[in-house]
Amino acid sequence: MAKNDPPLDTDSLHVLAEDLRVLTGKLRRRLREEAHLGDFTPSQIQVLGLLEREGPATVTELARAHGMRPQSMGETLSVLKAAGLVSGAPDPNDGRQTVLTLTPAFRKKIKASRAAREDWLFRTIQTRFSAAEQKQLATGVELLKRLIDS
Repeated sequence: MAKNDPPLDTDSLHVLAEDLRVLTGKLRRRLREEAHLGDFTPSQIQVLGLLEREGPATVTELARAHGMRPQSMGETLSVLKAAGLVSGAPDPNDGRQTVLTLTPAFRKKIKASRAAREDWLFRTIQTRFSAAEQKQLATGVELLKRLIDS
């Protein structure tokens, strides 16, 4: 749409919003497939993501961040510990608490997973889009960044 084009009508904007929501969900699922991280529940994935983004945390902190009881978070964490993804150490400030972190092996797996997803995106963009479409996609990414930052 050129700068002088009229804006979309309300109905068209609603359709655009719905299409964008559906497509982002499909893209997220496809990227998850390409990640090859295994079969984890959404709450387990959220905990792993939080530990990666925010760093070490206690069970109580993780439970609060996810709006659940510490006992429920403990169940989620026991699965992640058993899988070798999370490890715990005594909290230096409160010996009754355990500080949880991602294991070095899982950090390597995250790095490899990101590389696999980026490789899939790169190959797909390179092989399925013309040069003009690649430029359009780059513009679309910039617009999505603005959408997210709003």
